[in-house]
Amino acid sequence: METTPHPFIEHPNRTLIGLSIPVLLSLTAEPITALVDTAFISSLGVVPLAALGVGTTALSGLFWMFNFLGVGTQTEIAQEYGKGEIKGAGKTLSLALVLAAVFGALLILAIYPSARWLAGLLGTAGQVQANAVTYMQIRLFGAPAVLLTLVVFGALRGQQDMRTPLWIALGVNGLNILLDWMLIFGYGPFPALGVAGSALASTISQWLGALVGILATVRRIKLTAAVNFREGIKLLQVGGDLFIRTGALNLFLIYTTRVANSLGANSGAAYQVVRQMWAFTALALDAYAASTQSLVGYFMGQKAIRTARQVARVGVAWSLGTGAALGTLMWVGKGLVTNLLVPAASLSLFLPAWAISSLSQPINSVAFITDGIHWGTGDYGYLRNAMLVSSLAGILGLWVMEHGNFSSLALVWTIIGGWNFLRGLFGILRIWPGIGRSPLRADQEMTS
Repeated sequence: METTPHPFIEHPNRTLIGLSIPVLLSLTAEPITALVDTAFISSLGVVPLAALGVGTTALSGLFWMFNFLGVGTQTEIAQEYGKGEIKGAGKTLSLALVLAAVFGALLILAIYPSARWLAGLLGTAGQVQANAVTYMQIRLFGAPAVLLTLVVFGALRGQQDMRTPLWIALGVNGLNILLDWMLIFGYGPFPALGVAGSALASTISQWLGALVGILATVRRIKLTAAVNFREGIKLLQVGGDLFIRTGALNLFLIYTTRVANSLGANSGAAYQVVRQMWAFTALALDAYAASTQSLVGYFMGQKAIRTARQVARVGVAWSLGTGAALGTLMWVGKGLVTNLLVPAASLSLFLPAWAISSLSQPINSVAFITDGIHWGTGDYGYLRNAMLVSSLAGILGLWVMEHGNFSSLALVWTIIGGWNFLRGLFGILRIWPGIGRSPLRADQEMTS
């Protein structure tokens, strides 16, 4: 039964869109900053640019492994607010902040002395390796800030406050761009630091963002010293499930890149263009996922299963519609993309792959939105298993293609579409009809 009024009850569509737009803007802030950063460094030459690519690839992968801190915090706090347990939210936040600080410190201790080995593992040598090591070692001091920000963003979004993370993200990335310009090229009292300046700019801005985020969060949720670290086991279990899930996802995507590049340089170039747009469209769909996660978590905390299922229906409808719109825009805008980004020699390979990626956008939308729905219910084990099955099937398809002399970039993107289809299918079946021990199955709706 509903225990407190909520805007979603009367205005479901307006509420979902109102929550999703700020999330979308905050998600796109970092990629834009990364593009500016890349443009600045590219003006310094090939060696700094290659080093930046290696450093960001290595660290983004490491930081992504701890995304469970944000996902778990968001779901727990959303459910606790649904229950009206404000003190419980304080315990969750306090514990998550401690874990973020500890894991951040451990990342520094573990990766700093092994940065050269890690850069070498990614195929670097000489000056590229030296620059990549410098970049990673400086950026590592921002690791605790990155993880603390994951927690505070999760806590704020768990309360359905999507605007504060947006303002923080815009401030952090705006400051990052300003510091990039000053520290990479040198300005006034600041020497020109090149790649090291880029790393220092990111570290400074991330720490300021984390501190502002913590201050904004503790105004609403009081921290407590009465942290029961046994409760941390639950968050670590979430981390284990998401770690395995992320590993399977990354393994599939890495294998697709390898297969696409093995088809030749022209195929690799075309694949990279399609993949960049695929990743960008995923941001719009992920905004719906984050919003539905908070809403589903809130209503699950109230045990309002009927309303949580309504959130799922509205979320899937909007995500599907957005996916169809994005696919249409991709196809209509293919001429602009080919003129700006696609080498002439890659065009014949690019167009079929682009068409398949455009058509698969609605499929992708279902995969992404159902992730958010099941995050909201805390159904992490199911998401882990669904990703394992989908990724293993996708990897098998790629292996057959690779060893069967099927030299087709279009087939690579067909397999990617099939991978997302399986993810979305598992996600939908967990809601309608609610296979297995689904927290959202229909018989629970009847009693809510």
